[in-house]
Amino acid sequence: MSNLDRQAALTVCGGRGFVVAEPVRELLSPRRVQLGESTEVRRLLPNLGRRMVGAWAFVDHYGPDDIADEPGMQVPPHPHMGLQTVSWLHDGEVLHRDSLGSLQTVRPRELGLMTSGRAISHSEESPRRHARFLHGAQLWVALPDAHRQVQPHFQHHAELPVVTAPGLTATVILGALDGAVSPGTTYSPIIGADLALARGTETRLPLEPDFEYAVLSMSGEAEVDGVPVLPGSMLYLGCGRSELPLRAESDAGLMLLGGEPFEEELVMWWNFIGRSQQEIEEARQAWTDGTRFGEVQGYDGAPLPAPALPPVPLKPRGRTR
Repeated sequence: MSNLDRQAALTVCGGRGFVVAEPVRELLSPRRVQLGESTEVRRLLPNLGRRMVGAWAFVDHYGPDDIADEPGMQVPPHPHMGLQTVSWLHDGEVLHRDSLGSLQTVRPRELGLMTSGRAISHSEESPRRHARFLHGAQLWVALPDAHRQVQPHFQHHAELPVVTAPGLTATVILGALDGAVSPGTTYSPIIGADLALARGTETRLPLEPDFEYAVLSMSGEAEVDGVPVLPGSMLYLGCGRSELPLRAESDAGLMLLGGEPFEEELVMWWNFIGRSQQEIEEARQAWTDGTRFGEVQGYDGAPLPAPALPPVPLKPRGRTR
């Protein structure tokens, strides 16, 4: 998934200075961003005052959108570096193409995981014949320094492990939850899980006290640790929790995101994660010159041009809350 913002800002993220070392209940409101002609997303990360949750550095929620008479998602070829993209659907399909030659349709509750490493480019689109509704989330995971030059690759996992309890079905997208381990490749301690709650369910989800967590509401009415979380919003939970109380007022869908706090300080701009503005500038120039990121074959349209960089230099640094 691309950040299509033509006024993309350089964002400082990572570092222990951003982490809340105790349990909190910090409700994050989304920023609405237009993605292509017919898809509007609600951007939860990066957010004012909250840049990352573990290694999760970017979260968009979209839909449910009625695209029966619309083209749906249409994201032209664009570059990535220093991160993994995670495609997660509740409704609809997304056709993924990348510069490695991958061609894959991702469907609901299937994992589409692209590791950019040093450089990759890809496109995403709704198939010409597509379902009426499109609903999902697109997320990025920052790669730690030791792995950010890894060979780019794409993984698709149609079958994922599931954890169940009365009224709860938890699909493990990345990492491990209650002993169930996702087949998706990870490069830092992390968890991503899709939680389906039946109406009237009250349960407690086991957590790792050393992780920081957030919960994204996808659908329905649910309370997370006593806080109502409406669809398209996210509740940041901090660290220090061994379990998480959940209550569903209706059938509800949530996403649990977490991991060990990301200690490295990062610079994020447009579709790149680096360690300095110079790296970002070099990546932008490489995309503009048509080098390094490869070419996506088969997409009917031109690649995305890179937006202009902001004039103010920025260095990665921590921040004390």
